[in-house]
Amino acid sequence: MSSHPLPIAPALAESAGCLPPDDLLRTTLHNEVHARPPARVRLPALIVQVAVLNAGISRDQEWGHLRRLTGQAELPVERLQGNFLRLPCGNHTVNWERHTEFTRYSIVQALPGGAVLGAVEPELLLAVMPDWLRSIPGRTVAAVQLAMLEGPLADEPALMRQAQAWFGDRAVIASQLGNGHSWAVTDFQINADGFERMLVIAAPGTSESRAGRISQRLMELEIYRLMALRGLPVAKQLAPMLADAEGALADITAQLENKSASDQQLLDTLVSLAARVERATAEHSYRFSATRAYDTLVGQRLSELREKPIPGTQTLGEFMQRRLSPAMATVAATAQRLGSLSERVTRTSALLRTRVDIATETQNQVLLEKLTRGQELQLRLQSTVEGLSIAAISYYVISLLLYGGKAAKAAGAPVNPEIVVGAAIPLVLWLVWRNIRRIHAKLRGRD
Repeated sequence: MSSHPLPIAPALAESAGCLPPDDLLRTTLHNEVHARPPARVRLPALIVQVAVLNAGISRDQEWGHLRRLTGQAELPVERLQGNFLRLPCGNHTVNWERHTEFTRYSIVQALPGGAVLGAVEPELLLAVMPDWLRSIPGRTVAAVQLAMLEGPLADEPALMRQAQAWFGDRAVIASQLGNGHSWAVTDFQINADGFERMLVIAAPGTSESRAGRISQRLMELEIYRLMALRGLPVAKQLAPMLADAEGALADITAQLENKSASDQQLLDTLVSLAARVERATAEHSYRFSATRAYDTLVGQRLSELREKPIPGTQTLGEFMQRRLSPAMATVAATAQRLGSLSERVTRTSALLRTRVDIATETQNQVLLEKLTRGQELQLRLQSTVEGLSIAAISYYVISLLLYGGKAAKAAGAPVNPEIVVGAAIPLVLWLVWRNIRRIHAKLRGRD
């Protein structure tokens, strides 16, 4: 260990000037690990947590509500620009945390030394006014009262009696945490006041930081469990639609195979089905993705607790996974079913498109054959017209020559017009044919 620890910080400050310019996100990303620090909880303590969905709830609304706390009338709105805020309010502390889908309010308050809960109703111990809790903006998704006490962990029967006094006659679920430094007990029931109850009994001398980490993990475990389960009603709601869509797709495939319906009819039905599937995917894909993320966080928090069983009771993880795992499997199966249905619709569309393309190619081939026959007829007709044109032009030229010869004979020229014109007929026919060929050649050269 160095004997000169103090000069280290100034030396680091001086070395910062030797670094390249910071990336724009360096400080933000570096401080993310400190974004939601666990509270330091001095035992015994009562922690009240309320998590509300914040869809449609602005930070200004939450800021206005936090200002109603004792001593927070001058709270500047700039302090809520982040996602975490800790407000000391006399004998208790209020933590505000804003997440993507929910906002969490935690009230940490001290209990009298040596407190043993069971005879005292927890709502009478709240440090904040019940009206303040009721008016939190948003809709409640989780509400937990966590009592944290100190006690001798070796006396298991005494601990379970204390826990039973807190939960009444209901069956409880309990676990040893870590290396046995504390017990966590709950019944996963919502009481008449709307709160779930949890009890942590820690060994004497438990540090404030350890108590804070335990409380944070237990609270987050319950919130993430409930947020993960929000995908289950969506999956159940989608089940009938998926069954109908799969049946409709099977019918389309059968009609496509049997050619019992027109391509246009199949295309219209398939487009309607694809629109339904894509709409369901767009509406619920985020919920399914969020469910997977929350379920992963639940698993992480359970592993961080490092549970050990208590004889005669289920652990928190065993009890929770008994219902959470099937629910998550249902959500995952529904998401996979929706994705598979979308892929099958795509493949069926490709098959229908192939059939339409083949039919179109056949029609085009028939049309080309008709055009070919038409061109052949056109060539024959053109040849016939050309022959007629040669004969007609030659006739008119020969007629002109005949009239010219007769005129010359009438003028006294010693010629026989009929003999001269008769002899010129082959020459006229050749000249007319040659000129027509030359004209056609010039036209083809232009094309």
